[in-house]
Parts: sequence; structure tokens; C-alpha cells
Amino acid sequence: MPLSKNQLEPTNPFSSPSILPYGLPDFAAIRDEHYLPAARAGMVAEVAEIAAIIANPEPPTVENTLEALERSGDLLGRTLSVLYNVASSDSSAVLEDIEEELVPELSAHHDSIFMDAALYARVALLDAAARAGQVSLTPDSAWLLTNLLLDFRRSGINLSETDQETLRDLNARITSLEAAFGRKLLAGANAASVLVTDKADLEGLPDDAVAAAAQAAADRGEQGKYLLEMQLPTQQGVLASLRRRGVRQRVHEASVTRGATGDDTDTRETVLELVKLRAEHATLLGYAHHGAYIAEDATAKTTEAINAMLAPLAPAAAANAAAEAADLQEALVADVGDPSAVLEAWDWAYYAERVRKDRYSLDDALLRPYLELEKVVQDGVFKAATELYGVTFTERTDLVGYHPDVRVFEVHDGDGTGLGLFLADYYTRESKRGGAWMNNLVDQSFLLDERPVIVNNLNIVKPPAGEPTLLVFDEVITLFHEFGHALHGLFSAVHYPSHSGTEVPRDFVEYPSQVNEMWAWDEEILRSYAVHHQTGEPLPAEWVPAMINSRQFNEGFATSEYLAATLLDQAWHQIGPEAVPTAVEQVLPFEAAALEAAGLALRAVPARYRTTYFNHVFGGGYSAGYYSYIWSEVLDADTVEWFTENAADGRALNRASGDRFRAQLLAVGGSMDSMEAFAQLRGRAPAIEPLLARRGLSTAG
Repeated sequence: MPLSKNQLEPTNPFSSPSILPYGLPDFAAIRDEHYLPAARAGMVAEVAEIAAIIANPEPPTVENTLEALERSGDLLGRTLSVLYNVASSDSSAVLEDIEEELVPELSAHHDSIFMDAALYARVALLDAAARAGQVSLTPDSAWLLTNLLLDFRRSGINLSETDQETLRDLNARITSLEAAFGRKLLAGANAASVLVTDKADLEGLPDDAVAAAAQAAADRGEQGKYLLEMQLPTQQGVLASLRRRGVRQRVHEASVTRGATGDDTDTRETVLELVKLRAEHATLLGYAHHGAYIAEDATAKTTEAINAMLAPLAPAAAANAAAEAADLQEALVADVGDPSAVLEAWDWAYYAERVRKDRYSLDDALLRPYLELEKVVQDGVFKAATELYGVTFTERTDLVGYHPDVRVFEVHDGDGTGLGLFLADYYTRESKRGGAWMNNLVDQSFLLDERPVIVNNLNIVKPPAGEPTLLVFDEVITLFHEFGHALHGLFSAVHYPSHSGTEVPRDFVEYPSQVNEMWAWDEEILRSYAVHHQTGEPLPAEWVPAMINSRQFNEGFATSEYLAATLLDQAWHQIGPEAVPTAVEQVLPFEAAALEAAGLALRAVPARYRTTYFNHVFGGGYSAGYYSYIWSEVLDADTVEWFTENAADGRALNRASGDRFRAQLLAVGGSMDSMEAFAQLRGRAPAIEPLLARRGLSTAG
């Protein structure tokens, strides 16, 4: 019998769950042509599964309603988890077209479920039965039910049919625009990469970085030249090393003009339409603006709470940045011999390194030979996890990733049982979007008897074949940070897949990953991974206290650039539809006015992301949520203090603390209120004082 239009060929790798260890997708078999038919068949299958739940004549129960909903959409889920990961990590024109074609279909599919009055009625009946004591719910089932009802309301279940149709159109267009922003940004970043023809212009750049730039140029057909590839944030890593001021200016200006170039990579029109439609979406649902819509579903709950936390931090951060700028201004004048020289944004990183070296006898150039990628991963990131949680890592060269650069590790628990897989994809490439992130390929759940498969992506410049990959310390911190997300996924121990690992509120998800950064600074771990890549000599003992003492160095800059981006995000999303600018020429003035109002319009300290390349907000899942990093850091700094208070034999890095943090925080994922999980660990609500001390902002009050 021939297959119907919506049936999936059995030869399609997504047609059945992978038989590889832990359900690792069969990347050796998956081709671009498999995604569209699998996704469409998955939507059809889920609609049928939902219809069966609604048609069940039995009264709603946990098993026939909640668990049935959690089991539905399996084919669609396993297809999209791979598509979204590969489209971010190894994109192509074909994948971009597939995403563009699917986005409105997926939006409509989601709406068809969460605007289904019959499904909502069944879920509401279950809730009523539970409230009446007719159905018994476990705590995680009760939490799932509460949030499911919230999702229905936030998806427009209570709107009129006319308004629901309007909402469907808005959702489809918004998701299409977000995908379009990401595509434009990737193309714009590739176009903005700076091609250097004279090697002398790279004076100050370490030899391995010069070799990497030569390789990057050759990969794009520019043999004998040097390509400085564009990273996602405003600040480009090479600015800390490049000696020639004119070259630094060229790199910086290429960075900050991305998305405002007037060509087909210009994102301003996309931004304006996206902001307006998000505002219309929020007001249709009864919210004052998009920011209020986002905050309600987070731990913050209101934009007033977000503003109250951010407002006092900005003046203190700006004051600290101004003091730092004065020191750098002196260094600039001394260097160029011109008293009229003015410190510019492209000078900051370079002279910050000079001043840090003078003050602490340390800079990135001195540290890099001691920070070799493989050593940092094995004897730093993995070792800290082993010491803290008892887990071990074995590379599985028999398992294939989605790109030749991807390495697959099997993770074993302390008792030797298999916990899951960890995929490491560390190198930048033209087909990978900028930044660093974690993805789930398989979610842990006891209901489906699945164990996690987790991916970490970074954008470290790949050296020529046979050369070591040497890091700056910021990249080391990023490795630990992203692995904190991975541990959140790997340690998940929940019943429902929708509660797995990082399925927590947006302003809580960064908290465990930020805690994991502390182990990069732990003296025992630091001495383990910081070893000279040629001589094997450990990092000089006197450098360790210098590194620790320098942690607050340049913190005014770091806090100011972050807060500028955060407040810019809020400025765009705390306005109604009528207040959104109407012309692309107004985008940058809007941005400038927002930074001026926040007290963060600092000449030499631009926002970490400008509007036109703010992918977290306009192409990712952080719209009105970029504040999450510092909101989570309040919890993080308080938890670092908890680890210190619970040191065993002088070691914060100990199994007793690790096992407790894992059991009470990481393992519960989204199966309970996140702030209750924090209080369960800490014994109280979070305190902001540890964060203020860490960032040198105690004067913020």
C-alpha cells in the first residue's frame, strides 16, 4: 500500500527512535532532505495524538491526560531537536530555507494545540477534580498542571475567535522574523570579518592567532592574507592584542556597524517590525507591553521588579567604568605620546591588558601558553565535575557527531552507570552562529525512559592542523559556564520530559551555569589545568594569587557593557505598539536615547550588543530577558558563598556539597518552583550583597 501524503518513509532516520547509545541521533544517516517530511509527519502525528486524548471517554486523569500530553509529539520533537541544533552549529542555505518554510507551520501547529477549547476543557476538568480531592497529584504533576493552564491562558485560550485568529497571524510572523534576523546576522558577521593583507598590521597578535587568521583567510579563498573573523559581541577578542591603533579601529567599527549597513544584511527593518508585533501580541493578551508578558512567566514576575534591581546598579557601574577609563587614558597618552589623544572604544581592551600587566604582572599573552584547550577540558572542566559529583568521561570515537569537529563523550555516574552523552563542539566556522550555548538532543525523563544527550557549542578560533589551541582566560570561563548548563541537563532526574534539566524560567536558567564558573578559579583545579603546553611546567605559583586578586579588575567596564545591553533590551520591550519607531533611521537614535536615560551612554564603553546584532533578543529566546544573567548572578554569588561556608577540610570543591547541590538544585530541573528549589538549598531567600561585593558595586546600596 503506498504511503499517504503525511506518512513518513521508513527509511527516513527520524521515522523511529535512534537505536544508537542513549538515543544519539544517527548523524551519519541524516540528510537535509529528511527534515521537512519528518517535521510535517510529526505535526500530523501529534494532532492525532491530541485528538485521541480529547476523545477519551474516561474522566481525565494524570495518566490519560498529563502523561499522554507529555508522550505526544515524539516524532516532531526528535526531528526539531536535531534541526535546530544543526541549523545553529553548521548551517547552510538549504537549512535556512527549511527553517524559513517550517517556522510559520510550527507556529500554527503550536497554536492549534493551545487554542484547542476541547483540550483546555479536559485539562481544566482535571484541575477541578484535583482541587475537589477526587484526583491525587504528586507535587511534580501538580506543578505541571499549574503551568499547563498558565500556558493555555498565555497562548490566548480565553480570547474571542477573531482575536485568536489575529494572535495566530502575529505568532507566525514573529517567529518568521526571529529566524530572518538570525540569518541576516550570520551573513552580516561573515561579511564584517576583517581581511588584512599586510602581516605587519597584526603586530601584537600571538603567533598562533596569526596562523589561525591565515587559515581562516585561506578557507575563504584568500591565500596569503589574514582574516579576523567576527565574534558575536561588540568587543572583539583580538582588540586586546593588536598594537596598531588604526587596525583596532577598523575591527571595532566593523563590529558595531553590523546590521546597519544598508544592504541585505541590514537588520533594522526586521527589528522594528519584530518589536511592534511583539508589543501588539502582548497587548492583545492584556499585558502593558512585551516585557510584562515575559516577566510574568519568569521568577521576576513583573518588569517593576526587574527595573528595581537594575536601576541602582547602573550608576555604580558607570562610576567604576569612569575610574577605570582614567587609568587607561593615562596609559594611552603615555603610549602614543600625544596628550590630546582620547581613549576610544577600540582602545579599551588593549590598554586594559597593558594596565593589568603593570598592576598584576599578568596579561592574556602571558597566560595563553598555559591554557591549552584539551588540558583545560580534561584537567579543568571534567576534573572539577569528577571531584564535585563523582562523574567520569570517556570519549566515544565510535559515535559520530553532526560535524567532524564534534567530539562525543559518554558520561558515567559515580557508581559506574551510564548517565548520558556530552557532545563538545568548540571551534568557530563560517556555518556556525556566534556566541556559546547548550542544546539538548535528548531530554531526560523517567516517563519515557530516556537519558540525556547534551551539546555544548563555543566559537574558539581553530588553529592550523597540528597546532595547539591556546585560550584566553575569558574562553576558559566560557567553557566552565557552558558545561554548567550541560551538567544541569545531564543530572536531570525528573518524571516528565518538559521538566528536564534546563526547562526552568529564563531568568533562572543561567544560575547553575554561572555557579560552575567558580571552579575555573579554584586553586586546585586551576593548578591542574594551567600547564605550559610545551614544557609541561605548571603556572608559576605567584601568578595564582595575582589572578585571583585581579578578578575585579575591569569590572566597571564589564558590568556597564552588560547593563547597557540589558537596559536596551528592556527599552525596546517596555513600550506599547504606538511607541515603536517607524523608520529604520530611528533605530540607532532610539538606542542612544535609551542608553542616555540609563546613564550608560559611555563613549569608550559600548553596549555588549547593539540593537542591530543583539541575537539573544531578536534572534533567540531572550527577548525582554537579557536581564536574566545578572538576576541569576544574584543566586550564583550567594551560592558560591554557600559552597565556601560548607568547605570540607578547607575545600569548597567536595562531594558532600556537590551531591547536595546536584540533588536539591540540578536534578529537580523544572519540576518545582525554581525559587523554592533555591531556598531548599540555601535555607533562605537569596541575598544581593554577595553580588555587589563580587562586582565592586557595594555603593549601589
